[in-house]
Amino acid sequence: MLSVLRNSAYRRLFTAQVIALVGTGLATVALSLLAYELAGENASAVLGTAFAIKMIAYVTIAPLIGAVADRIPRRVLMTAMDLIRAAAAAGLPFVTEIWQIHVLIFLLQAASAAFTPTFQATVPAILPAERDYTRALSMSRLAYDLESLFSPVLATALLSLVSYDWLFAGTTAGFLASAALVVATALPGPAPVERTGARAKARFGTHLFRATPRLRALLALDLAVAAAGAVVLVDTVSLVRGHLGRPAGAVALALGAYGAGSMVIALLLPRLLRRTTDRAVMLRAAFALPVALVAGAALTATGPHTWSWPALLAVWATIGAACSAVLTPSGRVIRRSTADADLPAAFAARFSLSHGCWLLTYPLAGWLATGAGLPVTVLVLGAVSLGATTAAATTWPARDPDRLEHVHPDLPPDHPHLADARPATDGWRHGHHYVIDRHHRRWPGKTPGRSYRGALRSPR
Repeated sequence: MLSVLRNSAYRRLFTAQVIALVGTGLATVALSLLAYELAGENASAVLGTAFAIKMIAYVTIAPLIGAVADRIPRRVLMTAMDLIRAAAAAGLPFVTEIWQIHVLIFLLQAASAAFTPTFQATVPAILPAERDYTRALSMSRLAYDLESLFSPVLATALLSLVSYDWLFAGTTAGFLASAALVVATALPGPAPVERTGARAKARFGTHLFRATPRLRALLALDLAVAAAGAVVLVDTVSLVRGHLGRPAGAVALALGAYGAGSMVIALLLPRLLRRTTDRAVMLRAAFALPVALVAGAALTATGPHTWSWPALLAVWATIGAACSAVLTPSGRVIRRSTADADLPAAFAARFSLSHGCWLLTYPLAGWLATGAGLPVTVLVLGAVSLGATTAAATTWPARDPDRLEHVHPDLPPDHPHLADARPATDGWRHGHHYVIDRHHRRWPGKTPGRSYRGALRSPR
């Protein structure tokens, strides 16, 4: 898997991603301490609002950036966003009011909502071979998992030497280092594309997901992951400290089990995806999520026993592994379903829509746990996960070829796109790798689940 680091451009971008993630992890710890200093016992409300602002920034900003990303050199855009993030992080130690935290968090997360989809759309251009791209996706997943384990440890070590304000300095340094690495990297220019308005481009990204069956299924799988992930990230503290009565350090261990499960699968996926399809891996993993959540609900419904703690670690590791198996191949699915020129809009739309799922499940996990208790919360989110996975399995055809026969009823006979087409009763018929674009606004076939007549090649 590490062989992709031989590509100097990807190596610099991956290093920039890792450094920025570590800086973000330090900021998360420091922000919690800053909120407690300003709001005391109301710190949770401050952080909850800040987290909601983060999701709103992701949902609203990413499609707009994806709409104009093909007009701005990627290196310029990514460097500018890193500098904005560095400036926002540098301002956090100097805030004296809660509203100032919210303003700076929105600025930082809006820049992240522009940087991340652009980064995701750049990687397949640097690593065009599918095997290399698959390895890069696993590397990216590992980076997120390692950050979730490493950043709290690093923050704890630094806090023994300096005040929490200096953690923001580490965040600023991380974003500046990321910007320097991006500037030093030669990146491919955007693919030629017909210029359209930014609003129309943003709408197209959303239309792409609505019109492509496997991308609709991908959004359903995002909801399944968000339901299970929200239980882990929101309710672990209450489960570990309140229900099981374990010390504060056990919270980090439980979250570490979730990250460890994710890392193991990220390491195994490149080899696994050479033997089977993305659909098979992702759906089987997604169906494991509600099963794991039922086991979690059983843990929360019974009193603490000697087996409760190891059982919780096993359940959380299973959820982490299943989430990783769903999320890691998703970039391959988007790349397969999108023309090169539309990749920025596609990744931006996915970034926005998937975080919309988290915007729903995070407050649901918090409010239900407070009002109805942990067992009900875990079962409800397990039902959400099961329903979303079932919808994905129904929407994503089992026979899902790349190349599809289809008819163009509205293009003139001399149109360049019809160079290899043959006359049909209702237009001009031909077949090729089918994606939604300006010449193909709808998916062939009346229903997403039917077998596509005239498919000429097996799916990946």
